[in-house]
Amino acid sequence: MATDVNSSTTSADQPETASDNALRARITDDVTALRDSFEAGTTRSIDARLAQLKALQQGLRAERGRLTKALAQDLGKSRLESAITELGVVSEEISQISKNLKRWLKPERFSLGAMLAPASAELRREPLGTTLIIAPWNYPVNLTLSPLIAAIAGGNTVLLKPSEVAPATSSAIAYLVAAHLDPDWVRVVEGAVEETTILLEQRFDLIVYTGNGHVGRIVARAAAEHLTPTVLELGGKSPVFVDDGVDLAVAARRIVWGKFTNAGQTCVAPDYLMATPRTIEHLVPHLRRASRAMYGNRPERARDYGRMVNRKHFDRVRALIDNDKAVLGGTATADRRNRYLPPTIMTDVDWDDPVMGEEIFGPVLPILAVSGPDEAIARIRERDKPLTAYVFTAKKKLEERFATETSSGSLAIGMTLAHIGTPALPFGGVGESGMGQYHGRAGLEAFTHAKPVARKPLTPDTLKLVYPPYRGAKNALLGRLFR
Repeated sequence: MATDVNSSTTSADQPETASDNALRARITDDVTALRDSFEAGTTRSIDARLAQLKALQQGLRAERGRLTKALAQDLGKSRLESAITELGVVSEEISQISKNLKRWLKPERFSLGAMLAPASAELRREPLGTTLIIAPWNYPVNLTLSPLIAAIAGGNTVLLKPSEVAPATSSAIAYLVAAHLDPDWVRVVEGAVEETTILLEQRFDLIVYTGNGHVGRIVARAAAEHLTPTVLELGGKSPVFVDDGVDLAVAARRIVWGKFTNAGQTCVAPDYLMATPRTIEHLVPHLRRASRAMYGNRPERARDYGRMVNRKHFDRVRALIDNDKAVLGGTATADRRNRYLPPTIMTDVDWDDPVMGEEIFGPVLPILAVSGPDEAIARIRERDKPLTAYVFTAKKKLEERFATETSSGSLAIGMTLAHIGTPALPFGGVGESGMGQYHGRAGLEAFTHAKPVARKPLTPDTLKLVYPPYRGAKNALLGRLFR
């Protein structure tokens, strides 16, 4: 995920000022208060967890207008886009995890086998403790509150760090938490490099970071100092392959929606498209029609088309556009002052073009010609493992090939983006695209420890069979059993 490095990186060593010391003291006090609350058992009760989730749901409803306005200010998101991709997803996740929490937390029973009989065991999920969530700017409500839901459900206390790159939304989230949640459960630290640097000095029991690989490594190194586990969602160049013979009109609509939602600033957006030259020839007109159907001939006037988060990202993505290869959009109508980049499609792209050198994270779709699925699979395999991969094909055998011969955080067949919106599926990367998962039950598992609890009565003492000394009949019997 190509987030702004300044959103979560650390500062260079400089002499501390009185304000630095005051900030460090305030953050340390917040962490200490949350840890003391956890140690006091505040978050242990399942009913208390459900009460906090209910309070979050009510807060989400009460602050809907404030959050929607902030999303429009930061990212140009329309009311409905915010409802679909941010608020609605979070609300559904709260409902789903609240409905299933008691069942998911019920201890799972196991047999210890004949060798240990009589004995029993169960697996219990216990909270990890005090956790840190460092959120990104591109879906600043969804990707801040979704892991928060899992943390609360798991019985943890939480320190939230929203992204300052989306300042209006950061402020709105801080207000929501202060107004609707118990400070013994959740606190918010707003800020940028200095605040994040101090946060990473603290000891937490889990750190969740969503962003880019560079900052992910900084977070992982800081976490290693305390042997703190991490969940890292890092993005990457997610490919889409369009096979010959599919319904190109439907495929084009789904690709255009997945790519240009949020002006392409989505960690699982299709980053580049592969198809045979013949399919590309017939697909491009459908892509153009789909874009115009959704955003009109002048997307800058479309209520449902977003904006780049800031001018730095505008400049970065604009530099990746080759107008000579653009068959839709390009830089002619780009507007830096208003952070507007049009939906752009480029053909005749080479694998060593600048647009293929990094995650685009903007409204630019490069199309590359391949000889067929064999080359597409080989191209995916030779690059870093992506956060997701997309395939449009009518062939079951080809679906299976992509599932077994490529590795990615997820694989979506016949759609883009939509599968991330369901709490039924885990969300997470693999390799360079991240580690760990959350959403729904996977989120609960990420924020808890599965602790085995084994029991064996003191009488009869059947374990005496394995006590030394090993002589005579005991030696022969154990020798046969463990041969």
